[in-house]
Amino acid sequence: QVQLVESGGGLVQAGGSLRLSCAASGRTFSSYTMGWFRQVPGKEREFVAAIVWIGGSTRYADSVKGRFTISRDNAKNTLYLQMNSLKPEDTAVYYCAASPASYSGAVYYPRNYDSWGQGTQVTVTS
Repeated sequence: QVQLVESGGGLVQAGGSLRLSCAASGRTFSSYTMGWFRQVPGKEREFVAAIVWIGGSTRYADSVKGRFTISRDNAKNTLYLQMNSLKPEDTAVYYCAASPASYSGAVYYPRNYDSWGQGTQVTVTS
C-alpha cells in the first residue's frame, strides 16, 4: 500500500479552475494505477478519472470529459487532477486512490483500490 495526501481543493466560482494534487509515499508509486473519486453527503463515492500504470491510458467519467485532465509525475510521486470549466455540480470531497490493477476496466470501481487519501473539499459557487 501507499500513503496518499491530497491538496489543492478550495472555493471557486463556476467556470473557474483548480488543480488537485495527491502526494504518495513509497518507492512503488509508478506501479500503481491511480484514480480520483468524489463524494457528496448521502451519495456513493463516484468515479472521476484514472490513469493506468501500464501504458498510461486514462479514463474519465462522462460528466467530466473535456473539462478534467488526470496526469502523474512518477519522479515526484504525485498525481494531479486539472479541473477546468468547473460547475456547481462538481462540488464534492475529492479523493485520490491507488490500485494494483493493470487493466482499464478495473478503474471505475472503488473496491479495486486499496489505498485512499483523506480527501480535499472542492466547492463551486454559481
